[in-house]
Amino acid sequence: MTTSAKWHNPLRDARDKRMPRIAGPSALVIFGVTGDLSRKKLMPAIYDLANRGLLPPGFGLVGFARRDWADQDFMKVVHDAVKEHARTPFNEAVWAQLAEGIRFVQGTFDDDASFDNLASCLAALDAERGTGGNHAFYLSIPPGAFPTVVNQLKRAGLAQTAPDQWRRVVIEKPFGHDLKSAKELNRTVNEVFPEESVFRIDHYLGKETVQNILALRFANQLYEPIWNSNYVDHVQITMAEDIGLGGRAGYYDGIGATRDVIQNHLLQLLALIAMEEPVSFKPADLRAEKVKILSATRPAEPFEETTARGQYTGGWQGGQKVPGLLEEGGFSPESKTETFGAITCEVNTRRWAGVPFYLRTGKRLGRRVTEVAVVFKRAPHLPFDDTATEELGQNALVVRVQPDEGVTIRFGSKVPGNTMEVRDVTMDFGYGHSFTESSPEAYERLLLDVLLGEPSLFPKNDEVELSWEILDPILDFWARKDEPALEKYKAGTWGPPSAETMTSRTGRQWRRP
Repeated sequence: MTTSAKWHNPLRDARDKRMPRIAGPSALVIFGVTGDLSRKKLMPAIYDLANRGLLPPGFGLVGFARRDWADQDFMKVVHDAVKEHARTPFNEAVWAQLAEGIRFVQGTFDDDASFDNLASCLAALDAERGTGGNHAFYLSIPPGAFPTVVNQLKRAGLAQTAPDQWRRVVIEKPFGHDLKSAKELNRTVNEVFPEESVFRIDHYLGKETVQNILALRFANQLYEPIWNSNYVDHVQITMAEDIGLGGRAGYYDGIGATRDVIQNHLLQLLALIAMEEPVSFKPADLRAEKVKILSATRPAEPFEETTARGQYTGGWQGGQKVPGLLEEGGFSPESKTETFGAITCEVNTRRWAGVPFYLRTGKRLGRRVTEVAVVFKRAPHLPFDDTATEELGQNALVVRVQPDEGVTIRFGSKVPGNTMEVRDVTMDFGYGHSFTESSPEAYERLLLDVLLGEPSLFPKNDEVELSWEILDPILDFWARKDEPALEKYKAGTWGPPSAETMTSRTGRQWRRP
C-alpha cells in the first residue's frame, strides 16, 4: 500500500450505524456567548458531547463578546454553566481536557481589530490543539447583526476554506420577519457562506421524539395504510408554554407567537407528519420530501374563521397569581403583539386533500406541552345503543414531543361489567420506561451534526422561504384589517374563545393535553 492511499478500518463497515460518529478536529466560535442560550444550552451541550466521547481531543471553544474577560474568566463561566445545566455527571478529567482548548476574544461586531484577533486566536488553536483549520461560527445574536458578522468573517479571511478544511455558520431563529426579509437574509449569508455550509438551527428538529415521527411512520407497516384522508379526520399540532414573557420584551415585542413558533417549529412538524417516504434518509432526499409538502401547503381561508390570536391577561397559574403581558416590563400599553396564535392549513396532495391541519401556540396556557395529534374519523357504523357509546371519542395517535416524551394511542374499549359500554382508553409508550439511556438534549445532536457536516435536521433556504409563503398572507391580513380582533385570555386557560370557535365551526374541538 502506498503512503498516499487512504487507510480504512477493516473492522468498520460504512453501512453499520451502531457505532457513533465522532467529530473530527475542529473549533466552535460562539458569538453572543454571554446570553442565556449559550449558558443554559450550548456550553452544557458541548460538555455533554465531550463526556460521551463524541468530541475529539483536538477541539477548541472560543467565546466572542464585549466583556473585558481573560481566557480564565470565560473558562469559569463555562465551568459554572456546565456544573449547573449539564445533563451528564461532571467529570474532572473530561473538563480538564476540554478546558485546554477554551479561549476568549473581546470585541464588538463592527470592530475590524476584534475579528483580526479572532483570526489570530483560531490560527493559534490550529497550531496548539490541532483543530486543522475547521471552524464553525455560532451566531447566537439578534438577526439584525447577522450581515455585519458574516461580512466581518469574510473580511478577516475566516469564511474562506482551503483543501481538507471546512468553515460553517450556524444561525438561530427567527429567519427573517417575513418572506422578503428572509430572502434578503439568505442572500446576505450566502454571499459569504455557500448554502451547504449554512446550518439554520431549529432545536425542535433535534429532539428524539421529533425524529421518532420518521421511525414511527416508516419503520412500521401498522400506520401506513391509514395515514391518509380516507381515515384521518384532522391533525392538531400544539406547542403550549406555561411561562410568560417577563424580561423578553426586547426580543418578542413585534414578533409574536406566530412568527416565533409556527413559522419554524410547527410547520416543520407538519412537514414530517405529512411527507411521503423518502428514497433514503440522506439529507438531500429528506429535504426533497419536506419541500414537496411545504410547496403543497396553503393557509385555509377565510382567515377571520380559520385563524385566531390573543394576548394573555393576569390570572392564576400553578397556584400563583401572575401578571398579564401589558403589566410586564418593556411592553407598550398599546402593544398588538399576540401571545397566542392558531392557524388552519390545507395540504393539497392526494394523500391529504380535505384534512385540516390545526396549528396553535401560546404563552401562559394551561400547561407546558408540545404534541402532534393525528385524529381519525369515527367508525362509519356503530352497532351499539347510543347510550353504550356516549363516552366514546375519536381514535387518535399522539406524539408527545415534550415533556413525558413518548407516543399515546387512544381507542375505544368495553368497560368491565354486564352491560355493553364503550369508552376511550389509552395505550402509552414512554421513552423513560422503555429505554435505560436518557435522551440527549436537542442541542447535543445539532451541535454534533454541525461539526460532522450532517445537514439532515437543518432547514435550508427553500424550506424557510416556503414557510414564510404559508404564513405571510395571514400576517398581512391581521396587520391590514386588525382582524381577527386581538382577544384577551386569562393566564392558565387554553387561549381566547375565538380559538374554540375556529374548530367548532367544522364540528371539531381542540384536544386538552
